[in-house]
Amino acid sequence: MTALPQYERLEAPGLWRETPQAQRREVIVSFGDTSLVISDDRSTAALAHWSMAAVVRRNPGTRPAIFAPSEDPGEELEISDETMVEAIEKVQALIEAHRPHPGRLRRIGWVSTAVVALLGVALWLPGALIDQAARVLPAPKREEIGRLVLADLERSTGVACHSSAGDAALEALAERLGDMVQIAVLPHQLGGARILPGGVVALGQDTLIGLDTPEVAAGAILVARQAQAGEAPVHALLAWSGAVSALRLLVTGDLPAREIAGYGAALIATPVALPQRPAETDALLAAFKAAGVASTPYAYALDPTGETVLSLIEADPFRGAPAPEPVLPDAQWLALKDICS
Repeated sequence: MTALPQYERLEAPGLWRETPQAQRREVIVSFGDTSLVISDDRSTAALAHWSMAAVVRRNPGTRPAIFAPSEDPGEELEISDETMVEAIEKVQALIEAHRPHPGRLRRIGWVSTAVVALLGVALWLPGALIDQAARVLPAPKREEIGRLVLADLERSTGVACHSSAGDAALEALAERLGDMVQIAVLPHQLGGARILPGGVVALGQDTLIGLDTPEVAAGAILVARQAQAGEAPVHALLAWSGAVSALRLLVTGDLPAREIAGYGAALIATPVALPQRPAETDALLAAFKAAGVASTPYAYALDPTGETVLSLIEADPFRGAPAPEPVLPDAQWLALKDICS
């Protein structure tokens, strides 16, 4: 039933007229299953059944209350009984609450869609900004940023070592290995090398001591380069500094040094690891071969026993044979070893 249980037997007097021109007559008003029943007060014969879902109040907030079966002019029912008026309005509120609301559902759908879209944008946009900035950045700007990162590294390691003969040896090493515009030797143990944006390379002094061969320094650079083969150095930097930095770089073409501050320390704290999977090791050995550098000297520099680096020793592309050309002539190698003296 539509009527609430407490109103099933409720009746009240009222004044009803069938048309605007008709005389009002006294009636009894009661609840049916889904309607308001209007009966003659003497014979109790039903005069009209009004659908509760369609009943409207003509004068909200005014007494006596006047109801009609629809918005159209015609029948009217005047009720003074407060309990009956309250009952009609409660039953109508219950009906309204259970009625479908397409507009409301549509709004909820739009809001839900908008929230999902915003969440998607929030998750997608930072990565997209970083990808785009790393992709469109011109080579000169990459090199400039690489030198800024090198300067930030120097705050943790000390200023890069220089000497006229040593700098010439570094230029020769960069040319020998290719894809580099600058190699800087830092007076600090980096555990190898770090590849910076724009072809700038930071090389730890630890690669120049130990085994008396430039293959160790060259191997450290090749390993660092291979370790970052899946991600451009500038992309790694922007991923660290964040989407705001990437957006600023896209809009202004500039990346202030303050937004790089601390990245050098993060690079030092992140060791360059040798590949663990066979396919990655094969790719590294292929890089040694392409560069014309033997991998055995670098392997023994990492582990003098050779036990943990057997793959680099046993599969050395130049095992038992000299490389096509030395990494550096002896004189340049000696100059490079002494660059931090």
